[in-house]
This record gives sequence, C-alpha cells and structure tokens, in this order.
Amino acid sequence: MSVWISPVYNFPLDPCCSLSRQLMRDQIPKSHIYLQTLCFALMEKMLAMLVLLILKPGTVSAGWSVTFEKTDPCALKGSSVELSCSYNYTDEETVKKTAWYKGELENGSWRRVALSDLPSYQNRLEYLGDQQQDCGLAIHDLQVHDTGHYYFRFDTEAYGRRSKESVYLTVTELSAKVYPDSVRAGDYVTLVCITTCRLNDTVWFKDGLPVAKSEFQAQAEDAGNYFCAVKGQESVLSDPVALHVQYPPLNVSVEMSYSGHLTMGSSVNLTCSSAANPAADNYTWYSSAGSSFSSLLQVGSGQVLSLPAVEASHTGLYLCQARNRLGENNSTEVLLTVDETDTNRVILFVGIGVKVFIGLLLPIVIIWAWRLRRKSAVDKEERSRDYENISTA
Repeated sequence: MSVWISPVYNFPLDPCCSLSRQLMRDQIPKSHIYLQTLCFALMEKMLAMLVLLILKPGTVSAGWSVTFEKTDPCALKGSSVELSCSYNYTDEETVKKTAWYKGELENGSWRRVALSDLPSYQNRLEYLGDQQQDCGLAIHDLQVHDTGHYYFRFDTEAYGRRSKESVYLTVTELSAKVYPDSVRAGDYVTLVCITTCRLNDTVWFKDGLPVAKSEFQAQAEDAGNYFCAVKGQESVLSDPVALHVQYPPLNVSVEMSYSGHLTMGSSVNLTCSSAANPAADNYTWYSSAGSSFSSLLQVGSGQVLSLPAVEASHTGLYLCQARNRLGENNSTEVLLTVDETDTNRVILFVGIGVKVFIGLLLPIVIIWAWRLRRKSAVDKEERSRDYENISTA
C-alpha cells in the first residue's frame, strides 16, 4: 500500500476563461478582446510549464511516499514479526533520520509515540532498513499489548515526512481445546487450535511428542496434556489442555510377597494391581487345584489376598479379577507351590537323630575314658618298680 505525502502545488483555475465570461456578460467593447487573447496565451504557457514540471525527474513524479507491504499482519505471542516497508523522496534531498512510531490514545487524543521512547519495546526492536529506501522493522518476543497501529517517519535536511496510513499489528495467543475433554475409550475426540487471526496450518503435541491427527478414536494411552502450535513456529506452544480417557482395568497383574517354594506353615500375601480410570474398586480372587483352570474357585476378595499359614491344599494357580464401573479384567495366573514336608515331623526326626547319635557316642566315650584311666594306673605302677627301699643303719 502506497501512502503519498507529496507537497501540494496551487495553480490558478482558468482565470482567463473567467475573465472572458465576465467580458461577454458585461458586453465589454471589442477593443478589450485583446485582453482575452492575452489570457489564453498565458494559460497555454502555464499548462506547458506544469507538464514539464510533472515530467521532470526527481520532483513531483518522485514525490514523497511510504509503502507498507502488508497493512494488517498477525503474529503469535512470543514470536517475531517483520513489518516490511519502503519509502521514496526527491533526488535533491538526503535522509538524515528514520523512526517508527506507535499510535496511542491518551486523554481522548490520538498521538504517535516513538518506539524508542517506550520502555516495553527495549531490546525487542530491530531496524532492518536503511537511510535509502528500505524501512523494514522487526519486533521480537511479541506481547499482546504490542497490538496496535504503527507509523514510519523519515527526516531530510529540509522536511520531516511521516506516513499518513499505518500498519495495524495484531498479536494473538493460541488456545488449545479438546472436544469433548472427557471420554470413554473408543469415543472420538477432536483437537481444535483457536486464534484470532488466520495463520498457517497447526500441529499438535502430546507430552512433547507429535500427534499425527487432530481427530482420533481415544484409547487409554491417549490420556494426557496436548499443545498446539503453528507449523513452522513449533517453538511457540499454546497452554496445555488435558484429555481424560475413562477405561476399564487394564494390565492386571499379581505380585507375590514370597518367591520360590513355600513350606507348610509359612505366610504369603498376593497383591493385585491394575491401570484403570476410574481406579478399580472391586477385586476378586480365584484359585484352581493343580496346574490348569478347569475349575475356578473363589478364594477371597480385596486387593490383597493373605495366607497366614499355608498348607499343602493351597498349592495351585491363582488369579485376580479387577473391576470398575466400566468393566472388568483378569490377571495372568501365578503358581503357588507349597512343599508338603511337615515341619514338626522334620523337627522330630532331627531330635531322634540327635538322640541316636548321642546314644551311640556315649558308650564310645565311656570306654575311651575307662581305657585312659587304666593306662594311667599301669604306668604309675611301672614307675614305682624302678626304685628300691634302702634302710640306713
């Protein structure tokens, strides 16, 4: 868009014709007709001069103008925008200064304030133009309050020229919406990215990962926070919007507090867990004798199945069933093995073994002690025979 700010030249509007009409109306004598002829000649010369003035380079034909490439740009908060601009002036002039202004309404009056005088624009402006013909401006880290009218001005050694028209910049924020925001598994969901301006295609992310489609059939794993962005400006994201997906218990599993073989009389706890929304509120335990589920028997309820003193009859496969208001699911089975060895019997056998051992060992010890004592007595007697009693007279 070009905005012309050329000076205005004022020329007489057909003075001779006006005089001619006046002469005819007043029936002035023919002796004064020469004055009309003189006026016509003068008018022809003025027209010729005007044509030469228009065609002469560097004057009115060049004029003063400011051209904005786009007068209504729209950009995202946090991004950058470039206001493309060019300007012209006469060849006889030299540009000394350029500046951008923002229009503001103050006390009911419209005024233009230099961007360099506004603290909110500090360190966010980048003049892309020069003092020749380019007047482009970049504004970085856009904020919503940057929305408004922008004007350009250039000063020569003789004049100060400013654009009459303006660039109206709109700064918008992205708003992510999920319709509906709470669904059951299998329901369809639509993601919508809302802005106040027409922007390029939008893209979606979930928990930092790209989303292939903005409309899909929700599953449990689709629950989470979603963000939208404009394609090509993925660094500027919307605020997150949450999708809640309700589903029956999934990934039901059983954890056993004891690993390996259990001995009779030991205690063990079986804990059931699952992923569900809403959380599972009912747990049922089943067991079957042996290693197959040919016949199931309910053996308990609650999230934890406690067996304080296992017996041989507890050996078998166990599973839990988790349920919420949307449905139910079973865990995989776990095998509980109880060693049939009776602990008391083991203790009895050990006791008997100890008694037998002691019974066998005691006679050996007695015989060994008796032999040791007898040998000691024999040795003492032999030593006594090595000496004779000598009487003294």
